[in-house]
Amino acid sequence: MSLPHLAGVVLELVDCAAAGVVTLDARARSAGADCPHCGSTSDQVHGRDMRRLADAVVGGANVVIELLMRRFKCRNPGCWALTFAEQIARLTSPHTRYTPLVRGQLTSIALALAGRAGARLAGVMSLRVAKDTLLRLVRATPEGPVGQIRVLGVDDFALRKGDSYATILVDLETRRPVDVLPGRDANRRPHG
Repeated sequence: MSLPHLAGVVLELVDCAAAGVVTLDARARSAGADCPHCGSTSDQVHGRDMRRLADAVVGGANVVIELLMRRFKCRNPGCWALTFAEQIARLTSPHTRYTPLVRGQLTSIALALAGRAGARLAGVMSLRVAKDTLLRLVRATPEGPVGQIRVLGVDDFALRKGDSYATILVDLETRRPVDVLPGRDANRRPHG
């Protein structure tokens, strides 16, 4: 399959009517879904909703997946969730408007450029995104472990000039911040 992230859905219609936009109408391939809270399987549909997901650009055209999502009733009487929305592996995650493929592309752009510059680059790549969304992706990216530091840089900066200051510790080999300490006194100890 040339689009492996669509393996969990059935494509019902491919529409190229809008200029530069390919719309894929899809629905889940499975008959039921597992409750994310208790793990029990359910095939009792409570309702349906349409989700629009931005997918990776194909041949210079924006791709939008219009996915018919089902909400299931949880059959486990001990589960606190009465209903839950189905999630399709490698295609959806709760509360997102992008496929994981596009989210990965946007995260790479955000980590390299962030803000307005990142939004401009994404626009050139036919990915419409706001600068604030890119900044949220940067904040959501987990930081790796610090490890052993061989060369440490120390600098202070003003949070509010003449009023409050902070000290930043930076691993100079990896150019990554290690910690930010309140104040700029040499006698303070790290708080962690």
